[in-house]
Amino acid sequence: MNIHEAIRTRRSVPLMEDKTVPTELIEQIIESGTYAPNHFRTEPWRFFVLSGEGRTKLGDVFVEIAKSELEDLESEASQKVIERNQNNPLRSPVIIAVGVEPSDRNRVILKEEFAAVNAGVQNMLLTAHALGLGAIWRTGSICYNPKVTEFFGLSEQGEVVAFVYLGYPDVEPASRKRTDAKELTTWIS
Repeated sequence: MNIHEAIRTRRSVPLMEDKTVPTELIEQIIESGTYAPNHFRTEPWRFFVLSGEGRTKLGDVFVEIAKSELEDLESEASQKVIERNQNNPLRSPVIIAVGVEPSDRNRVILKEEFAAVNAGVQNMLLTAHALGLGAIWRTGSICYNPKVTEFFGLSEQGEVVAFVYLGYPDVEPASRKRTDAKELTTWIS
């Protein structure tokens, strides 16, 4: 699969088979993330692979966060929220949490550190697709919660920017119509 085909055909895959992903493929996906451009070669990315009980531990953190935001923990609605948060990390056999640890070197711009890690995540998604795996980049407010940062041992400046849910696709994602790039492009001469 050439890069143009990979870019055009990659889709978020929300449902994964309960099937082990070989370590070699996970390592290949992570390595591709480290080839993203990063100004001053700061290599601000950090990767955390969760499988098996590791996903349950992340679910425990999600539940702790959810409980801190709920008013009536005993209500049926709250119980559903708690259960959903506990089970969210179990939607795929592997999650790669991707964090940013910004450099404190002079001239390093914080936005560029985040941009580098986000570019790395895109490399990872494309690599997963090229290897025949499905992946989906998940975030949401829970991703940026200090308890998540603490769980992964990131510094106060660090932050998780992506949960890459990874596995063998259990669905064929529908193609999506994109706006023609010509409509989004302004040429300035």
